[in-house]
Amino acid sequence: MPIRVPKELPAIKVLEKEKIFVMDEDRAMHQDIRPLQILILNLMPKKDETEVQLLRLLSNTPLQINVDFLHMSSHEAKNTSKDHLKRFYHQFSDVKEKYYDGLIVTGAPVEQLPFEEVDYWNELTDIFQWSKTHVFSTFHICWGAQAGLYYHHHIQKHPLDKKLSGIYLHDVLTPTWSILKGFDDVFLAPHSRYTTVNRAAIEGVEELAILAESAEAGIFLVGNKNNRAFYAMGHLEYDRETLQQEFYRDQAKGIRPKLPEHYFPNDDSQKYPQLRWHMAASLLFSNWLNYAVYQNTPYDLSSLSKEEI
Repeated sequence: MPIRVPKELPAIKVLEKEKIFVMDEDRAMHQDIRPLQILILNLMPKKDETEVQLLRLLSNTPLQINVDFLHMSSHEAKNTSKDHLKRFYHQFSDVKEKYYDGLIVTGAPVEQLPFEEVDYWNELTDIFQWSKTHVFSTFHICWGAQAGLYYHHHIQKHPLDKKLSGIYLHDVLTPTWSILKGFDDVFLAPHSRYTTVNRAAIEGVEELAILAESAEAGIFLVGNKNNRAFYAMGHLEYDRETLQQEFYRDQAKGIRPKLPEHYFPNDDSQKYPQLRWHMAASLLFSNWLNYAVYQNTPYDLSSLSKEEI
């Protein structure tokens, strides 16, 4: 089954060129099934790029999925038009009475700020609190993962000596977890961040487990033992060119960035990067949808209000 999105969302054209089946609202209305309700809180600057990346991964499932997009009303987006936000995005006030099977919280380019100094932090914490009784399972990415661990478990982030950027090898530590079903012992994943979380801090929280880790990049995936919250420190959703574009952008700003590790062939930034992580990305997101969400979420989502994550 396909993902269901607004009929005129620009991401549809990109996905259809990749032969990904996307169903618009009109056609989906004629299918008599209970689709999964997924909310994407998109905190990334170029929201249209992130839409394509995440919808591509969510489409790799036989389940029908209704997708809503959420943006922060307390933050002015500078890289996405107001018209796009108005047509395709909700504000929190629009959805706070609704219930969702799943919530994805993206990364954001604010990790060098203390959490409380992010201009939308108060609104974000309201969403995190709301998600405890209105969302069955959450998936947090990069800064979104660090913010979630900080809010829900008081785990601090810590600055790195230099930006972590590149494609790194990761070990699967807990292959029995359903979200890692079908994974090989090792897999590749992109990272792009200035901060990290300490292993000891996570190990000190009884309800959390470290599921995958890299000798070079550190912790990659953390899961709540009730299978209802996951925290990915890297960016498996990234496209082939995303790290390349970030590198060129930083060069243009005069930052003099370090070359992303294990990314450009022969470390030549003029060569086209190989795509080596999308198999793991597709498997991780389809496992999350199937095992963490679909297999366990209640048919009547309003019943979530009776039990807090």
